Amino acid sequence: MAAAPLVLGAFGALALAATPASARVDRRSPLLAYAEARAAASAGALERASTGFGAALAAAPDSDLIAGQALAHAVRAGDWRLALDATRALERRNALAPDGRFLLVAEAFRGRDWRAARVQIDAIEREQAFAFAVPVLRAWLAFGSREGDPLAALAAAGESGAAAGYAAEHRALLKLALGRADGPAELLSAARSAGARGARLRIAGAALLAGRRQREAALALLDPDQPSSRAARALIESGRPVPGAIGTAEAGVGESMVRLALDLGGQNLPEPGTMFARLAARLDAGNSEAWIVAAELLGQQDLHRLGVGLLANVAANDPFAASAREARIRLLLGGGDRDGALAVALEASRARSATMTDWVRLGQVYADLGRQQDAADAFGRALALHREDAVQPAWTLWLMRGGALDQADNWPEALSALRQAYRLAPEQPFVLNYLGYAQLVRRENIDEAERLIREAHRLAPDDADITDSLGWALYLKGQLPEAIALLEQAARGQPADVEINEHLGDAYFAAGRRVEARFAWRAAAVYATGPVAARIAAKMESGLTRVIAAR
Repeated sequence: MAAAPLVLGAFGALALAATPASARVDRRSPLLAYAEARAAASAGALERASTGFGAALAAAPDSDLIAGQALAHAVRAGDWRLALDATRALERRNALAPDGRFLLVAEAFRGRDWRAARVQIDAIEREQAFAFAVPVLRAWLAFGSREGDPLAALAAAGESGAAAGYAAEHRALLKLALGRADGPAELLSAARSAGARGARLRIAGAALLAGRRQREAALALLDPDQPSSRAARALIESGRPVPGAIGTAEAGVGESMVRLALDLGGQNLPEPGTMFARLAARLDAGNSEAWIVAAELLGQQDLHRLGVGLLANVAANDPFAASAREARIRLLLGGGDRDGALAVALEASRARSATMTDWVRLGQVYADLGRQQDAADAFGRALALHREDAVQPAWTLWLMRGGALDQADNWPEALSALRQAYRLAPEQPFVLNYLGYAQLVRRENIDEAERLIREAHRLAPDDADITDSLGWALYLKGQLPEAIALLEQAARGQPADVEINEHLGDAYFAAGRRVEARFAWRAAAVYATGPVAARIAAKMESGLTRVIAAR
């Protein structure tokens, strides 16, 4: 989120006016430096902002406000000297937030100052907020300092709860780092339980084993169905190093901070999540996941350009290079740089090594730009490259192609593509719903459309979009009581959805419930744009007519 401009207000202005002229310059200096730093940060001038925050902090070392803002900026910008100065200023005043203490932990591990690391970890345990991370931190401390048994330190995590979840991943990583024979098997078990993070854990283990010339053991850890694992396999088979190994205490602690960043981001706490991801990358610059997570979290704070810059740290031959490219495209689109996003996607699709995934990504960018026919063509190229053993099933590509053709007003080809998706996946509710509803809005094959949508609703009864489709089918057949009940259910599921509320308004109006109809249309109008907004406004003005009925 961009920093708001500093406003002194009447009280601040009066205080300055009452200050003797001889003292006013000194008192204003930290305030002016702080204001200039905030303004520079808002404008994206990171170096100038760091200079301003540094000056303000030096002039007012006892200001928790200045130190806190300086720390937040420094973490986003990667100005670690300023971040440490601000952190230590806050620590001296016992004003350091629990997440800020991890910066001191990271600095101690980077300097291999095990005594300082122990002091900070003990403080984290006392402060409680992040106590669940302490067993993992102590385990890597024991590994790095060679004092104590790292695996024994993990026993404090217990058998359940957040601490146990973190410990399970790091027990496997530590066993590999220690060269234990059961390390690979435990890592595979942890990876299977880690969801999306499983690919990262597998590659971290494979990178470590490959670096120790245990080639077959490394390859056995990789999942052939994952693109990132296939990229890592290619590196191993060609004798090239695989980045991302976790064989040091710094890398281990960094990996735990990536997990913290992901967990906080998932709780809609991107700012502290960014700190953990940035610290992870500082501890281990080869951890591409840390750079990607940090970039994505910056994007959640509308700092898209800054996030794009971080992704340059993921090498082109990194197993997660494709993931970084996808993140770059998302951030460019989120920041309004559509041309930049398209350029990245086109470059990937034009490479000799272009894959199905590259063409899918290009199609999605075209669709986001409103170039639906181009999107459909890209999805067609993806289909031409599709293999039976691909992770992404073919029906999803046919559905995307059909949807793009539908929006490009190429209905005959759209219908053909959607029917192909249905032939491949007759049990998929989204395929059933799209094929049914697309015919419904064109008033084609109404009975068949209703049958498809009913089956979709049976398979996914809680999906608001599908419930809306079924309600609209019944509305078109004149079955108003049943239609209204379903449309009301859909509106409860997605109360801000424009189309659902418009459908509900039309059904109310047709049933003679004119006041309720206008309430529903008014709800639809809140987020409606373009021709849809004009249509809804006309309904609220004069009621429902055949000309302005919803699709």
